[in-house]
This record gives sequence, C-alpha cells and structure tokens, in this order.
Amino acid sequence: MAGKKREKQPLEFRNTALADALQTQDMAALAFALRHGPTVVPLLRPGARDDPRDSGEVWTYRDPATGDVALLLFSDAANKPATLPPGVGLQSPGWLRAFLGTYGEEITTVFFDIAGPHAMQASPADLIAALDA
Repeated sequence: MAGKKREKQPLEFRNTALADALQTQDMAALAFALRHGPTVVPLLRPGARDDPRDSGEVWTYRDPATGDVALLLFSDAANKPATLPPGVGLQSPGWLRAFLGTYGEEITTVFFDIAGPHAMQASPADLIAALDA
C-alpha cells in the first residue's frame, strides 16, 4: 500500500494582519498583529539550520551622522529593500519582546516597512508596552 507523501507548504515570510494595520496606520491593530503573529526581520547572518537556538544575527541601521540605531521590521519579506542584506528571519512575538527588552535602550526607533507601501514607526518602549498588553 503506497501512501501519498504530503507536500510541505513553503514557509510564508509575511504577517497579513501587520500589513493591514500598517495600511490603516492603526496602532491598536499594529499591537494586536505583533502580539499574535510573526515579524519579518532582516538578518546580517542567517541562523544555523541545525541549531534551533540560533536565530541569526539581526541587522540594524546605525546613522553615521548621529549614531542612532534603528530596527527595521517588515510585514512581508517582499517589502524589504534589496539594498539590505539578503537574509530574513521570521520571528515570534516572544522573540520580538525579548529582543526589544535586551536592546531597547540602544535602539532609537523601530520602522515598519520603511520603503513602503505603508511605512510606520514607533519607539521601542511603545512596542514593549503593546507586546505586554
């Protein structure tokens, strides 16, 4: 008896609820989307496939004039500008909360879909409050 092998669906690097929240510029919807879905994060170095604890090295932008650090997050990997490193990670709400808790003092601002179609920004403190709500 030969069984059909189920094809695995490819992993989608997007959060539709986050895209919708950005389109309407609704902070409450943005908070909900961040608490209940993944976020696409640009990676300087992708994680090791054989080590689930290795989520890679997150890429951040440091303004050469001011030294300010920005974290760029995306609702969809398709919205990441080609000028950024090619790797992306799909990170959970828990990961985002832990990352902001660890690096929130260094990060000046967080940009969502910085190149569009519906860019938005928030402070790390506002996002921590949204994730903790």
